[in-house]
Amino acid sequence: MLQNKILEVNEVYKHFKRVKAVDGLSFSLAEGQFLALLGPNGAGKTTMVEMIEGIQVPDRGEILIDGKKWSHHNEELHRIIGLSLQETRFVDKLNVRETLMLFASFYGLGRSRVEEVIDIVGLEEKRKSYVVNLSGGQRQRLALGIALLNRPRLLLLDEPTTGLDPNARREVWAILAELKNKSKTSLILTTHYMEEAEQLCDYIIILDHGKILRQGTLNQLLKNTRDQNRVEFSLKEAVLKIPGIGDNHNFQISWDEKKGKGSVIMRNMEKELPEFLHFLQKRNLTLETLESRKISLDDLFIELTGRHLDE
Repeated sequence: MLQNKILEVNEVYKHFKRVKAVDGLSFSLAEGQFLALLGPNGAGKTTMVEMIEGIQVPDRGEILIDGKKWSHHNEELHRIIGLSLQETRFVDKLNVRETLMLFASFYGLGRSRVEEVIDIVGLEEKRKSYVVNLSGGQRQRLALGIALLNRPRLLLLDEPTTGLDPNARREVWAILAELKNKSKTSLILTTHYMEEAEQLCDYIIILDHGKILRQGTLNQLLKNTRDQNRVEFSLKEAVLKIPGIGDNHNFQISWDEKKGKGSVIMRNMEKELPEFLHFLQKRNLTLETLESRKISLDDLFIELTGRHLDE
């Protein structure tokens, strides 16, 4: 059982006509814990977060934030939550400081907190820049700054780095990692980036079609999976199909003829890698590249659903 629960979601359902967006989800979040709702588009992540935010009402089930419901504690809950939606619209002709001052006024906060937040999100050199002139990454950091103004106990971020380049994405990660180190803020993060969940979150819930497929810490999720190692390779020869690929082997081979790349699932690298190399040699096939890595959350999602997280 989690101690000092900031959030409890109990058997929550939300359907839209024939679509079961959220189909009986239950989970808890402790004070200071970072939790990822990981899944592809259409998994139910945004709908779940919107119900936690009070934007949507569950068809069935119960959501408690600090032991309270939105229906009876609306104003109080707004003061302990910070949120950033998938897309935040700003007034283009306000600058960064003016934008933050506007939102700070909703909480009765002054210039000192605005300057503090500007520093937290790394927009010191952009404080007088108009929002319309900010890059995508800078706009997202501004949105995060707005969410942090009221020192929220519960921070809700819905796909915060979608569409950002890798450098901008890592800048947002660094801000959140620093927040985790310096505060007791709890975080619900929705994402379809496995690396984002792995980097930031203590606990991960894998969703698909509104249901929980698997949940746990990163180590718990990957510890007992069937696939222990993934070897990715390409060949010097142009082949549409590898002969004998479906034969009985200790290893499992997949070949993508469009990309000209393959992968091999191995449980025992020391035994199975030499067998795989011998398999290719017998068929007069020559490796061009070979890369071995541990399994990832994307591999786990493929095992559970047959498709990639970003599909």
